[in-house]
Amino acid sequence: MDISPAEVKRAAAAQTPDKSPTELNGSDILVRCLQAEQVKYLWGYPGGAVLYIYDALYKQDSIQHILVRHEQAAVHAADGYARATGEVGVALVTSGPGVTNAVTGIATAYMDSIPMVIVSGQVPTPAIGLDAFQECDTVGITRPIVKHNFLVKDVRDLALTLKKAFHIARTGRPGPVVVDIPKDVSLMTTAFEYPERVEMRSYNPVRKGHGGQIRKAVQLLLSAKRPYIYTGGGVVLGNASAELRQLVDLLGFPCTNTLMGLGAVSPSDPRFLGMLGMHGTYEANMTMQHCDVLLAVGARFDDRVIGNPKHFASVERKIIHVDIDPSSISKRVRVDIPIVGDVKDVLQELIVQLSDAKSRPDADALSSWWNQIGDWRKRDCLAYKNSDQVIKPQFVVQKLAELTRGHDAYITSDVGQHQMWAAQYYPFDEPRRWINSGGLGTMGVGLPYAMGIKLAKPESDVFCITGEGSIQMCLQELSTCKQYDTAVKVVSLNNRYLGMVRQWQQLDYGGRYSHSYMDALPDFVKLAEAYGHVGLLVEKPSDVEGALREAIRLKDRTVFLDIRTDPTENVWPMVQAGKGISEMLLGSEDL
Repeated sequence: MDISPAEVKRAAAAQTPDKSPTELNGSDILVRCLQAEQVKYLWGYPGGAVLYIYDALYKQDSIQHILVRHEQAAVHAADGYARATGEVGVALVTSGPGVTNAVTGIATAYMDSIPMVIVSGQVPTPAIGLDAFQECDTVGITRPIVKHNFLVKDVRDLALTLKKAFHIARTGRPGPVVVDIPKDVSLMTTAFEYPERVEMRSYNPVRKGHGGQIRKAVQLLLSAKRPYIYTGGGVVLGNASAELRQLVDLLGFPCTNTLMGLGAVSPSDPRFLGMLGMHGTYEANMTMQHCDVLLAVGARFDDRVIGNPKHFASVERKIIHVDIDPSSISKRVRVDIPIVGDVKDVLQELIVQLSDAKSRPDADALSSWWNQIGDWRKRDCLAYKNSDQVIKPQFVVQKLAELTRGHDAYITSDVGQHQMWAAQYYPFDEPRRWINSGGLGTMGVGLPYAMGIKLAKPESDVFCITGEGSIQMCLQELSTCKQYDTAVKVVSLNNRYLGMVRQWQQLDYGGRYSHSYMDALPDFVKLAEAYGHVGLLVEKPSDVEGALREAIRLKDRTVFLDIRTDPTENVWPMVQAGKGISEMLLGSEDL
C-alpha cells in the first residue's frame, strides 16, 4: 500500500496548519540534521520508501553518498569508517529487504560497540501493520542488535530524534542506532530547528569513575606481586591509548591486548606480551592465568579470551575491572573492584594517584615475576617452519608488515585463519589501524571496511587481508571501488578451504572435512580485471615480495592478489572449546 504525494500533503497540512515559507519536508530535515552532525559520507542503496530522501540528497553537495551493491556492505563500510576515524558512521537503506540485508552489518557493529546511525525507510504510516509491499517490523527485528532504535511517526519529532540518535550512538558504550522513517513522514513538512544539545532523563552514562574505587585500585596495584594489565577494544574506542602507555611506563607491569585492542600498546614495547586468548601467545595466556592482581580495562572477559570460566577461576587473583558499561562488569567472572566510567578519564585519575603515591610496587617480586614471564617467552610460540616450495600464510603477513613499515597503513581482515595470522604477525604500532569483526565474527566485512577507510583516509595505504571464502561474501563491492576510486589492496590468502572450519574439523571431528573445501573457485585475477582492477596471481614464495611491492606501487589502483597458500597450515597456539586459557595446543606435536 502506498499513498500519493497529494494525500501526504493534505495530511501534512492538517498536521501543521500554520505553515510558513521556512518549513521543510522530512527528507530535507534529515539532510540538514546530517549536515549539522558534520556527516561527510553516507553509504546506501535506494528504494521506494527512501526516494524522497534520495531526492533531497540530490539537491545538496556537502554529503557524498556512496552507492554500494548490497545493503550489508553499506553498513560494513560505514562501520569501517567509524572504526578508523572514531566518528559516527552513517548508512541509509530502504524498507523491507533493505533493512533485512543490513541486519548483519548492524549486528556486527553492535557486538563491537561501534558508533553508527542507520537510517531506514518504512512504508507510509497508514500502511504499517497491513503487510504492505516491502514492509517489515524494523524496530522489532533490530531491537536485540542495536543500542537503541526509533520509529518516527510525526515529522515534528524527526530533528530531535536524529539528535538523540547521534548522541546515543557516540556516548557511553558506543553502538548502532536505527532511525526508521515512514515514507509519508519524509514528505510531510514542519518548521526546522536542530537542537544544539539533548538531555534524556533515562540515558545518562557515567564518565567519571568512583573516587573511592579508584583509590582501592591504586592500593591493590601497588601491593601486587604478580600484576598484569589486560585491555580490550574499549581502550581503542575510548581513545585512551596514550594513557594506557603512560600507565605501563609508570608501573612497569606486563600488558596484553585482546584481538580488538591491538595497537593500544606498541608491540615493540618489551612489556607487551602479545595478544591473549584462543589464538594468543603462550606468555600472554600463562601470565593471565597465574597473575595475582589483574587490571582489566575496556575488556569483556569473553569466551575467546579466558576460555573456560571455571578453569580461569581455579587460580585465586584479585580483579580490577574498568568499563563504561556497568552490565559488562562481573558478567562472566567475579570482580573485586568494579569501576564504572570512561576508560580515558579513569586511567588519567589512576595515573595521578599512582604518581602521587608514596609507596611503589615491590621491585623484587616484580623482577621475579618478569623472570617467570621470560621463561614462558622462550617457548617462541609463534615460530613456524617456512618453505621455499609452498607459500606459508604467516610469511605473507610478515612480508606485508616489512614492506609497510613506516607507511601510513591500515589493515582490515575478514574472519577465519587469515584474521588470526594478521593479528599474530602484523605489528600494529598505533590504535585504529587494525579493523576486523571481533564479537560477531562476520565473514565479508574486509572489503567494505577497506572502502570506508579509504574514503576517510585517501592518502593512506589500505590492505584487506582475506581468504577465498570470505571475500566472495561481498565481492560485488569491487564495483563500488571502481565507481568511487577507492584504491584498496586485497591480499587473499587462498588455501582453497574454509580454513578455520577445516582446522576444527581436523582437530575435533576426526579429519572429516564436511563441506569446507572450496571446489569451484573463480579465476580471481580475471574477475578483478572484469571489474576494472588489477589482478595478480602468486603461486611461489619467491614471488610474494614482488607482488606486494607492485600492489603498493600502484597507489591509485585497486589490486587483487590471489596468493595460493599452504592448505594444510593451522593457526597456533590454539585453545580448544571448553578448555582453559593455559591449556594451549602449540602445534601439531601437541595433537
